[in-house]
Amino acid sequence: MGFNHTYSNERSVHSVVETNKVLRNTYLLLGMTLACSAVTAGISMALQLPYFMGLVFSIIGFGLLFVVNKKADSASGIGWIFAFTACMGAGLGPLLNHYAAMPSGPMLIMQALGSTALVFFGLSAYAMTTKKDFSYLGGFLTVGLLVVIVASLVNIFLGSSTVFLAVNAAVIFIMSGFILFDTSRIINGGETNYIRATLSLYLNIYNLFVSILQLLGFANND
Repeated sequence: MGFNHTYSNERSVHSVVETNKVLRNTYLLLGMTLACSAVTAGISMALQLPYFMGLVFSIIGFGLLFVVNKKADSASGIGWIFAFTACMGAGLGPLLNHYAAMPSGPMLIMQALGSTALVFFGLSAYAMTTKKDFSYLGGFLTVGLLVVIVASLVNIFLGSSTVFLAVNAAVIFIMSGFILFDTSRIINGGETNYIRATLSLYLNIYNLFVSILQLLGFANND
C-alpha cells in the first residue's frame, strides 16, 4: 500500500511537471510565431501586396496547416509552424492596408489588437485559475464553426451586411470558446504536443483578431 501511494504521488508530480512544461513551451512558441506573423504582415503592408497575393499566401498557409499537424511530433515541426505563421501574416497584409487607409484606420487596428489580447489573456487566465475541464465545449464549437464556414461561403454570393456582421460576431464567440477549450486541454493533459497546442491557440487568436477588426471597420464605415 505504501509503495502504491508513493508511486501514485510520483506519477502525479511527474504529470504536473510535464503539463507545466507543455504550457511553458506553448506560450513561448506562440509568442514567437505571433511575432513572426507581425513581421511578415508588416513586410506585406510595406510592399503594398494586392488582395490576390494575400489570398495566395493564405491558401499556402492553409496547406501548411496540414503539414504542421503531420510534422508536429518531429523536430522539423518547429520550422513548419514558422513557415505557416509567416504565410498567414503575409496574407493578412492587404487586409490591414485596407483598414489602415480608413479614417482613424491605424487606431482601429490597435483597438482590434488590444481587444484580442484582452480576450485571450482574460480567458486563458480564467482557464488556468479555475482548472475546469472545458472539453464538453468541443462538439458545440465544431458545429458552430462549420455553420459559420457555410454561412461565409453563401454570403460570398449574397453580399449581405447582416450575414457579414452575424458571421464575425459568431466567430468571436466561437474562438473565445476555443481558447477556453484548448487551454483546458493543455492544463488537463489532453494535449501534450506543444507544437499542436501552439497551432490551435494561434488560429484562435488570428481569427479572433480578424473578426474584431472587421466588426470595428464596419462600425467605422457607418
